[in-house]
Amino acid sequence: MSDVRAEGSGQFAAPMRGALKIGVIGAGAVGSACLLSTVLRGFARKIVVIDRDRKRAKGVTSDMQYGTALSPATDIYDGEYADLAGAALVMITAGVNEKAGGATDRNDPAGRLKLLDMNVGVYEEILPELFKAAPETVVLVVSDPPDPLADLVRARGFSRVLSTGTYLDSLRFRFHLARQMSLNPKSVEAQVLGEHGTSEVLLWSSARVAGVPILDVLERMDGSSKNLQQSIEHAVRYANIAIIEGNLASQYGIGMVSARIAEIVLRDERAVIPIGSYNPHYGVTLSMPSVLGRDGVVEILEPEMSKEERQAVERSAETLRDANSRLRI
Repeated sequence: MSDVRAEGSGQFAAPMRGALKIGVIGAGAVGSACLLSTVLRGFARKIVVIDRDRKRAKGVTSDMQYGTALSPATDIYDGEYADLAGAALVMITAGVNEKAGGATDRNDPAGRLKLLDMNVGVYEEILPELFKAAPETVVLVVSDPPDPLADLVRARGFSRVLSTGTYLDSLRFRFHLARQMSLNPKSVEAQVLGEHGTSEVLLWSSARVAGVPILDVLERMDGSSKNLQQSIEHAVRYANIAIIEGNLASQYGIGMVSARIAEIVLRDERAVIPIGSYNPHYGVTLSMPSVLGRDGVVEILEPEMSKEERQAVERSAETLRDANSRLRI
């Protein structure tokens, strides 16, 4: 296993001011799901919700305020960018989603990247205001496509930037593998790397259950795992589209994942998860297993891969570099 040190890594991060305060920018379907999941996890003391439609932000926060008595003490309020001062982490969920942006064609290789130009415009409105209020905060990019948008955030002066990346994709991979074996997904170790998008790479070579290679288990069960592999890859790669076809927006899974990422950061857990951060080796933000703490990604761990998987990761990085070239970053 090789590793790449993240910028400023190698030491435990010092506590940040306002370490129990976070912000959520965007009070739409995804922002609301992130907010609800954060409240239910109970790790944040204050949550500021910002939306360009202040009335929407107020409605969402008011709705949740009435139920917070059932959760650990959390103050939720709608606010302005100045209210984000001292926030340990800010989630950005604002932007056009796949349904509204026409990114629901499984045959379109661009996938979520089709939303990039539209959401760059949204981010260019947000980032100057956020930088004035909280330049040192950890920024968690949730909007699609999160990886190039995270590189845009870095280019605008923020040094602690995360993309939700392939954390959710990895959980989907584990779910589908576990269902085939009638197991709890927690018992399955499996990861998706690269872009959070159509070029993502499912690491079959290292997928395990109790140390046993997943492919060996599936082979014994089915006699041939090739068709099953293709079926699972398709289900994971296009899960967002399948969800949107039934529910208009893919929101709850990413809400839970975003809340868990924020919890790891605020508690300085130094947990290892597949998450997007700038990787100097590839020259872009993409997902690798990474040590996550209060300062963001502390260390990037690059796992062993088959030759084919490594080539696929390189292609995924190239896809993201091409996207960034459109932004000139």
